[in-house]
Amino acid sequence: MVKNILTSILLTWSLIASAAVSFTNPILPYDYSDPDVIRIGDTYLMTSSSFNNMPGLQILASKDLVHWEIVDAAIRDRLPGYQDGDKVLGNFVWAPSIREHDGRLYIFYGDPDRGIYCIRSKQITHFPLEWEQPILVMEGKGLIDPCPLWDEDGRVWLCHALAGSRAGLKSVLLMAELNSNALSVKTPSRIIFDGHTEHPTCEGPKLYKRNGYYYIMHPAGGVKTGWQVVQRSKNIYGPYELKVTLAQGKTTVNGPHQGGWVETQEGESWFIHFQDVGAAGRIVHLQPVRWERDWPVMGDDGLPVTGYGLPVTENSYANFTRRDEFDQTQLGLDWQWAGGYIDPKWYYCDAANSLLRLYSAPRNEELMPNMLLQKIPAVAFSATARVRFVPNKNKKMQGAEHAGMIVFGRQMFTVQVPVTDEWCYLRLIMNDQQQGQFYTSSNGKRWTPFGEPFQAVAGYWTGAQVGLFCTRDNRTFNDAGWLDVDWFETLLE
Repeated sequence: MVKNILTSILLTWSLIASAAVSFTNPILPYDYSDPDVIRIGDTYLMTSSSFNNMPGLQILASKDLVHWEIVDAAIRDRLPGYQDGDKVLGNFVWAPSIREHDGRLYIFYGDPDRGIYCIRSKQITHFPLEWEQPILVMEGKGLIDPCPLWDEDGRVWLCHALAGSRAGLKSVLLMAELNSNALSVKTPSRIIFDGHTEHPTCEGPKLYKRNGYYYIMHPAGGVKTGWQVVQRSKNIYGPYELKVTLAQGKTTVNGPHQGGWVETQEGESWFIHFQDVGAAGRIVHLQPVRWERDWPVMGDDGLPVTGYGLPVTENSYANFTRRDEFDQTQLGLDWQWAGGYIDPKWYYCDAANSLLRLYSAPRNEELMPNMLLQKIPAVAFSATARVRFVPNKNKKMQGAEHAGMIVFGRQMFTVQVPVTDEWCYLRLIMNDQQQGQFYTSSNGKRWTPFGEPFQAVAGYWTGAQVGLFCTRDNRTFNDAGWLDVDWFETLLE
């Protein structure tokens, strides 16, 4: 039943009939750090680290491993464990794994300050799914990068890594046994691999079973300069033999990092992983895989490929650029808030008038939390919005509120809307090196540069983001001004 239901979720796509017939890397030039992928029937599902961004754990779906669409988010309105005042940037949702078991989707992820969480759907019907409350499966500091495996005998295993910043130890992989419902620990974790000597910073393990072997696929060597390792053993606790299966070599794909392996309905194997490109974040690549003597051979005999098959005739990620008219009663899933929660007082989706209204809310020193953001691509693009800023008219609030467009990372760049109550236009033009320039216009035809050109800066474990903000200082008052957004459009150059 699950396969039949998921087969129909993307029938509107006019895509390649079989998986990954041809493509050019990156398949997604957007920041989807630590991606993991599974197949259910003829549909592939992918999730990735979302850190402090909300909604969290976005889920993407594809029919061919190349063309993807955001269809859900498993964490909807508040990060598990979040308390007011917590530092959020770069924290909370790290390196998830996604699996299907007994008619449910399971997503395990590590929160480096709290432990390993599991969130599962009540069933798999149509997206968006109904999700249960997240459960803290394994409590502890520095527990990250979890991946479960349901074995043939009914036992459930969990492989994970450690974050040195919290655990005081890294470069090791651990294994634990979970109880049959996979929501609590049956046996404590124990170290099954030490990578300090030859594979430092081993992390991000993905656990599989094939032809009687347990496989652990994981990166090592660091995000920017590392490589992919595959380990195998007939015993879940090892000892494991290993091979390096993917490394940069003489290619331009630095540090082919964490990802996941998946098989098509026809039995073909593929590996999806990220590449860190700086300000644009961690973009997604796809590698063909063949098996030789029960070892996977990734890419072009261990080197990342720039593409596969015949050249594609259009960008596979074209569906990620769009004009949002805000004519729905909810925000699209490509929008995320920067804080640890979503407050309903921050915005109003005024579908009747086809606009989005952002209300000013008190900000902290990081301009948090009510920034509404999207991922920036690793290619040249523009972002344009038609907006109107209506501040609170009380004289005591004069100068307290600000609104506009923002490029957000460890360093922020903004263009503010004039306080005229009139509609105007804001634009960002950014090249493929993430160098940007803001512009303003009163009519959308004549554009005036605003400020100086700037170099976007990556965020905390993320790429830079672009979006909108409407904030005020901490003066206490009983009402707020707002930013009206008629539309927001992103275009690839």
